[in-house]
Amino acid sequence: MAARVGVVTFPGSLDDRDAARAVRLAGAEPVSLWHDNSDLRGVDAVVLPGGFSYGDYLRCGAIARFAPVMTELVPAAREGSLPVLGICNGFQILCESHLLPGALTRNRSLRFINRDQRVRIESAATAWTNRYTEGEEVCIVLKSGEGSFVADEATLDELERSGRVVARYVGEAPNGARRGIAGISNEHGNVVGLMPHPEHAVEELTGASTDGLGFFTSLLAHLAETGPAAAAATG
Repeated sequence: MAARVGVVTFPGSLDDRDAARAVRLAGAEPVSLWHDNSDLRGVDAVVLPGGFSYGDYLRCGAIARFAPVMTELVPAAREGSLPVLGICNGFQILCESHLLPGALTRNRSLRFINRDQRVRIESAATAWTNRYTEGEEVCIVLKSGEGSFVADEATLDELERSGRVVARYVGEAPNGARRGIAGISNEHGNVVGLMPHPEHAVEELTGASTDGLGFFTSLLAHLAETGPAAAAATG
């Protein structure tokens, strides 16, 4: 039976269909999860997609953290039983939910960025990156207005020390992110926040490359080794 990966749709989500498509191409079954329903429907993992959840009112992700769908997601993710990938706005939601440290602020240029971006994989020890090798460079899409990762020096040092920097921009960070950080994980490695969009780089016809597919095939490899998280996520 194929793994079942939930893709959450918030009001203002833009990339939920793209994320579902990437999940399907990787060989899993995408399951639609609506923001206003706390039932995770027995999924084995969850993707929080990009977009502008609740119109990005207050702060990006600040309202989405209180959505009913987060009721079961947050504790299951925090204990390490549920793999969660937050892409762009999803990364912002993970930070607002305190599943990941730091915050995402306005790009240094104060302008929206939309470009193909080279990113270096710094950790292959997470549920979402184990099909890559450390130091591997991939080309995926970066499109955001508030994508600059910031944190205090102690937090940045701890992320570096514990190997929780998952991805870094190659060259100068286009958005001014501290230490060039493009993605981080929690201490268990099941929760990953990523500012660039791997779901837009899964087919040669429509993407910058196919380099992004590895995030989703990594999840399947992780689930094959650890078994489904569904029982823990819904119990």
